[in-house]
Amino acid sequence: MADPVKRQYRSAARVAAAAATRVRIRAAAASLFTRKGYVATTMREVAAEAGIGERTLYDAFPSKAALFQHTLGVATVGDEQPVRVADRAEIRAAQQQLDARAAIGRTIEYTAALLDQAGDLIMVSVEAAGADADMRAAADAGASATHQVYLALTEELARRRALRAGLDATAAADILYALGSPHVHQLLRRHRGWSPERYRRWLEDVVAQQLLA
Repeated sequence: MADPVKRQYRSAARVAAAAATRVRIRAAAASLFTRKGYVATTMREVAAEAGIGERTLYDAFPSKAALFQHTLGVATVGDEQPVRVADRAEIRAAQQQLDARAAIGRTIEYTAALLDQAGDLIMVSVEAAGADADMRAAADAGASATHQVYLALTEELARRRALRAGLDATAAADILYALGSPHVHQLLRRHRGWSPERYRRWLEDVVAQQLLA
């Protein structure tokens, strides 16, 4: 009979090796997608940059769209857990802040960090949306999910009567959606070279000015 301890060790080693391979694949894919764009990047190039065989890459990700979605998803939330941004503890904690300015600040802090991690890849999907149906679907789904996160916050602020006069929750979420967009982040952080702290403070200040009573 095989030693169960040895079986468990081999199983754990395989899991760790597979996770390490996915890390290399994600790093290679993110680099190529952001440098060359989605359409111009090939699975063969990703495999070569990751230092693995093309067959190994396809065993892990059956299509370029699946690879992109995985790479973007992990960049967005920071891990491989199937937990949406809306259900993340940091977002829930931000929405539960008793002070309205603190609720906005915590949300912006999370948003700014997310965009620093995943903003370039989000823009890849936006830029490729006109040429690729998978990217159009990814961009639309991401935009919808982002707006829902912001709407949950602004509905809570509206419930507390913290929004400025004449502004309802939907309009407030629209403003936050525009100001906190990956497009604005790209302009200020990448094109204009703003530091993470300067961008975060600016976004928090302008959102508070626009939304709060």
